Amino acid sequence: MPINANFRGIPSAYLFGEVNDRVRRYEAEHPDSKVLKLGVGDVTRPLAPAIIEALHKAVEEQAHAETFRGYGNEFGYDFLREAIAQGEYASIGVDVEASEVFIGDGAKTDMANAQELFTEQATVAVTDPVYPIYVDANALAGRIGTFENDRWNGLTYLDCTVENGFQAPLPKQPVEIIYLCSPNNPMGAVLTREELEEWVAYAKAHGAVILYDVAYRAFIQGDEIPRSIYEIEGADEVAIEFGSFSKTAGFTGLRCSWSVVPKKLVIDGVSLHDGWARRQATKYNGTPYIVQRAAEAVYSPEGREQIEQDIEYYRRNAKLLKEAVQNAGIEAVGGDHSPYIWFRCPGDMSSWEFFDLLLEDAQVVGTPGEGFGPAGAGYFRLSAFNSYEVTLEASKRLAEVFAKLTTREVSLER
Repeated sequence: MPINANFRGIPSAYLFGEVNDRVRRYEAEHPDSKVLKLGVGDVTRPLAPAIIEALHKAVEEQAHAETFRGYGNEFGYDFLREAIAQGEYASIGVDVEASEVFIGDGAKTDMANAQELFTEQATVAVTDPVYPIYVDANALAGRIGTFENDRWNGLTYLDCTVENGFQAPLPKQPVEIIYLCSPNNPMGAVLTREELEEWVAYAKAHGAVILYDVAYRAFIQGDEIPRSIYEIEGADEVAIEFGSFSKTAGFTGLRCSWSVVPKKLVIDGVSLHDGWARRQATKYNGTPYIVQRAAEAVYSPEGREQIEQDIEYYRRNAKLLKEAVQNAGIEAVGGDHSPYIWFRCPGDMSSWEFFDLLLEDAQVVGTPGEGFGPAGAGYFRLSAFNSYEVTLEASKRLAEVFAKLTTREVSLER
């Protein structure tokens, strides 16, 4: 039977799966050790009381015939689409119609599915380092060539380095699909208004579409950094935006997201809004009603206040981690507008070498940078999504490891 050959060409090891495998092996061999996990970006704070209350109320509705809900609109219930249009966009002075908002079950899923709007021949650019799903979804679609020497030969990599402030340069050759994320995962860097204006101008000039990931927008502080690409004039003609409740409100287990596909976004006479609607109606039966009611509660006065407290909790964790790295004389980015800390591994160690050293000598788990792309080699990511107590202890252990490395008490030849 013919099988999609693209599944054979993609590397078998998914980054976070490899991290989990190594941690499981270590814990099996050291059952008495206390491993502190700052790797995968999963939240640890419980759902806010306003969300729990909304969930309970929605569940109770399902117990009575007069309020029971079965199949919902594949695009999302109007009450949540309107809440997002008002709470995420009108609140920052951006005009997004509720009918341009589509509800999904996670930004990862939405970002992976968005490539279905384009032909197999469409050219793709990603920042490097990059969140893996942007690349893998296009690889499975057969759009980016073959994997050779740790790179896809049909993919345009936009290297983010210390020299360019970890900001992706504009492509040197025209591309048609551009993946951007701000605040960025894994690096924690943010795009300024001026930088976004350059990207929008590039997309307009070359007929490109920007797929813009704002999963971490809630961590942005102040008003200088844009929270939406639609704050830039003309972006609604070239960009689709993807948001998530996972990191904003702790929905990593509940699963709820949104995508905005503007009606002005028309390529070669084809409305991408209509195309996305057709795709949703064909392949998706909708996010559960009780989950959408829970998401709606995010925008209540109580919900906003409670969620901001959780965001501030993780910001405090990020500050602890960044200080632990910087106090060792290592430059770090992220942490200010992001829950992630990104830094070069000490002693010219590889990402996986430093991962193993941290696990073995400090029982701390982070994420190797090379798992996010070739430009991530030699870098490391730490996540602030754990309890304050765990993060505080991990910061102390990190400081000890850095001190040992400095005094050569721990060999750099791992």
